[in-house]
Amino acid sequence: MMKKTLLLIMLFFAFTATKAQDLIAPSYGFSHSKTAYITLADGTELSGTIRDIDRDKGLIEFIKLQDAAGKKHKLKPEDIKYMYLPPSGLDNLGKKLDFISDFKQWNDDKLNQEYIKEGYAYFETAEVKIKKKTSKLLMQLLNPAFSKEFKIYCDPYAKETASLGVGGVKFVGGDAKSYYVAKKNAPAFLLKKKEYKKEFPTLWEGCDQLISSTPEPKWTDLTKHAITFSECAESK
Repeated sequence: MMKKTLLLIMLFFAFTATKAQDLIAPSYGFSHSKTAYITLADGTELSGTIRDIDRDKGLIEFIKLQDAAGKKHKLKPEDIKYMYLPPSGLDNLGKKLDFISDFKQWNDDKLNQEYIKEGYAYFETAEVKIKKKTSKLLMQLLNPAFSKEFKIYCDPYAKETASLGVGGVKFVGGDAKSYYVAKKNAPAFLLKKKEYKKEFPTLWEGCDQLISSTPEPKWTDLTKHAITFSECAESK
């Protein structure tokens, strides 16, 4: 049993390596012992350990943080500008990243790439359009290595294809069937796998090279398309 477990873990790391230019797997569980870093809407910087996170419909409702002085902070999404949270236990396996430097020209300058390389999950307050209403929500960014021109956020309710696991614990999720996405300076909106082909020309408007060279868009190429779109934007 132990050999089988170790083999599966090795397969996990091999699989992760092949996904080096793909999206970061979203984190759902967070450490209560490692340091979290939060920047508030007014610019105040807090660091400390997470005491509790409450969610509603998959989105964070509030976070309780205890700083080094022992002071407790209860923060709502509207209080937070962005934050780096340390994943817990198995959720952190394989999260240390070596590919960030490959995309320096498309990095969002405000991101702390060192935290991201160490496996921290990055959340930021973003405008999100849900149906006809636009709201400010705390969203988990999945493409911090190339997010300057196009951002891909976790959809907490996205269904996934098959995943790799050991003893019932999921290590690697399959391709999610939806994400929230946003062009630079525009609200994020829900993009679904089944609608990708129809949305393709509008989504990548402004990059004729990408549209003309992709007669049959594939959902699995979303990140490749995002990088090509970044190249287009940088060349203008």
